[in-house]
Order: sequence, then structure tokens, then C-alpha cells
Amino acid sequence: MSIIEELPKVKEFKRIGFHSHIKGLGLDENGKAKQIADGLVGQIEAREAAGIVVQMIKEGKMAGRGILFVGPTGTGKTALAVAIARELGEDTPFVEFTGSEIYSTEMKKTEMLMQTLRKSIGVRIKEKRTVYEGAVKELKIRRLRNPYNPYMMIPREAKITLETKDENITLTVSEEITQQLLELGIKKGDVIWIDSQTGRIFKEGRLKEEAEEKSPYISSERIMEMPQGPIKKDKEIVHTITLHDLDIYFATRKAGLEILFGFSPLKEIGQDVRKEVDEQVKKWINDGMGEIIPGVLFIDDAHMLDLEAFSFLTRAMESELAPIIILATNRGITKIRGTDIESPHGMPLDLLDRLLIITTRPYNRDEIKQIILIRSEEEDIPLSDDAIEELTNIGVNRSLRYAIQLMVPAKVLAIRKNKQKVTKEEVIEASAKFIDLKSSIDYITKYEQLMLH
Repeated sequence: MSIIEELPKVKEFKRIGFHSHIKGLGLDENGKAKQIADGLVGQIEAREAAGIVVQMIKEGKMAGRGILFVGPTGTGKTALAVAIARELGEDTPFVEFTGSEIYSTEMKKTEMLMQTLRKSIGVRIKEKRTVYEGAVKELKIRRLRNPYNPYMMIPREAKITLETKDENITLTVSEEITQQLLELGIKKGDVIWIDSQTGRIFKEGRLKEEAEEKSPYISSERIMEMPQGPIKKDKEIVHTITLHDLDIYFATRKAGLEILFGFSPLKEIGQDVRKEVDEQVKKWINDGMGEIIPGVLFIDDAHMLDLEAFSFLTRAMESELAPIIILATNRGITKIRGTDIESPHGMPLDLLDRLLIITTRPYNRDEIKQIILIRSEEEDIPLSDDAIEELTNIGVNRSLRYAIQLMVPAKVLAIRKNKQKVTKEEVIEASAKFIDLKSSIDYITKYEQLMLH
């Protein structure tokens, strides 16, 4: 149960995702891509094509179709999928998995795919709730050692101070709400509200004075003035849950005593439960309380799927209730998994006929440099000019991902030396301690005789 306690009035924590800086496709009003916008750099043709896809989705003209991103590793295929979801709305469900994951679960492949599809379909529900709403003045996270891994710290609770022009309140929130704060990247200057009953957090935007300090490369956050009035108030809110969330709730409710004796009903959810959920959602829609929000299902390394999975996805694209299915691959002509049939991208031709195929290209030197600057701003890693040039060289000669991965280790080394900025020296030192893929292959080749086979 989520718990919120008000306290008498009396080190910011950040959790950065690899694509947390992406806010949209960075297009102008005519659908033309800007060179640097919304956290994206370059890939002009691909972004403009994705913008057309977004317009088709909003006009309801994507039925029976999917999207396939094709390009070399590290060319922004996942970033474009995230950007499409951002363009569709903040509460648009976005579910990502790799093709190989369907073979590593204890359930049937089709059941895993069905659950993933339903996680990608949201239901927007309107209701009145009591909330705490204001700008974040201070946030402190209390962490404890993980009982199963003493070297890992886990969040236990948080103290968050919210303020408006008229008052401020400090709240102590439970572990569940603390986890949300970390997942959403909530920090000082964000305007949020917290549902007092469920503990759900929603980020509305960022204070104008705080946003002005950010880099111009990351500029799509909603800019807001300081809220007015009381912090605790009744508010008509709109929140989105997924069909899978409802499936689990209905299945758990029907399971009864099975859960008490340790039997989980949630490995596979019966069609009768899903039918009951669909009927409830239709009732909400007919009563004007809800609406369906088709989300984005992104499947990376789609060439790892087999014919059974491809057939399931083909049927799913043609159903009335389906998310936007985006596939990505870096393969050319290759065999379809489990067969001796060679096909473009390792996919059946009848599926490829239903896909809008968008290609991506390798980044040039200037684009790599801009991406490194964006990531340094997002991850709060000050870089000297020579460090930026060295990381850019690494991105060009080795890989962009490797260059970005070196930034945090280099920052740790700089802090140990009491430096305010990461310099070329720390980047070179980090690259010597953490090798890239090409160096790893050279190492294996050199010591092949000593390796186990």
C-alpha cells in the first residue's frame, strides 16, 4: 500500500535512462526535421518519415500496418521509436523488448506476445481525486542496503517538499512512491502531483526559472509558472492504465485462495478474463468515463523472432484493438529463425509487405559530437573541450555507444582527482580500463588457446 505522511514544516537523486533526453521527433510545423531538436541529432530523412507515420496514426490510417526500422547498430532506431511514442502523447504506453525474450519465459510464446500487446494498449480514465500538487522544492532519498546484495543500495523512502505561491508542505512517501520518483527522474523545479490514495505520480512540467538553465538541445519540457493555491486539493485527473494491468487485476480477483497457497494465476491469463476486461472497458467508453489509447510496441532485434511469432504479429496488426507495432533490425539477407529460408532482414515476405520500412544511416563526426554534448548535459557530466574531442574521436573510430558509456567512468575518475570537469586524461584512462568490442575481439584472438571452448 502506498503511504503519504505530511510533516511539520521544517542531495537531489537522479536516475538517467539511455533515451531519457528524447522529447519528440524535432520537426517544424511543416514536418521538416531540424538538425538538432527534441534530443535528436541528424537522421533527417528517417525523422521526417516517422513524422508522416505519426500523422497517419493520429488520423487513424495505420490499421493493418506496422513500421520497420532498418540500419546498422547505433544509428538511433530505438531513439526514433521512443520519439514516435513521445509525439503521440505523454501517457502513450511504450513497451520495448528484444526478439529473443520470447524464448526465455516460462509461458508460451503467443501468450507472452499477447500480454505484451495488451501492455501497449492504454485506457484513459477520468475521475476526481484528492492530490498533492506543487513544484518540487527539495527531494531527499533514503536508501538501505539490499538484503540480498549488500553492495547495492535500494530506495526505502523519500522526503519531498512541494511548494506553491501560497504554501509549502513536506511529505514522507513510501518505497513504491519513491521508486516512481526515480523512474520519472523527478528533480528540483519539476511541477508534479501525487494521488493521495494510490500514490501515483504525474509530472506536469518544469518551472520557468529552472528550465532556462537547461541546454537548448533539450527544450521540449512543458514550461510552467509557479502553481498557486493550496497543495492538497480535489482535482479532476486523467490517468492511463493498460489492458494488461486490468487483466492482472481481474485475474487476481478471480484467483481467490490460489494466491494464498502460493499458486500464481498470472503466468497465463485466460480468454474469459480478457473478455470480461474488454466488456468493462467498453462500458467505460460508452459511459464517457474512458477512451482507448493505442500505444507503441517496439521489438528490437526482430530477426530473432520465428514464424509462429511473425504470424501472430501479422494477425495482431489486422485486429481492431492493436497498438502501433514497430520492429527494428540490423540484419540484411538472413535466414528466418528455425528455417532454412533466406529473406530480407530474416522476416517473412508477407509480413514485410505490411510494414512501412524506414532506413537509418551511420552518424557523421559533427552529429556524434552533438549527441555526446546532449548526453553530457542530460547526465550532468561537465566535459572539457579536449574531452569532447577525444570522445568524438572514439565515437567515430570505435562506436558511439562505447563513447557514451565511457562518460560516467571518466566522471568517476575526475571526481577522484578533485576535478570539476572531465578532461581528455580521464577519457583515455577510462578507455584503457574498459575496452570496446573491437579490442575485446583482439583480446580473444590473442589468448584463444587459453580460453575454454
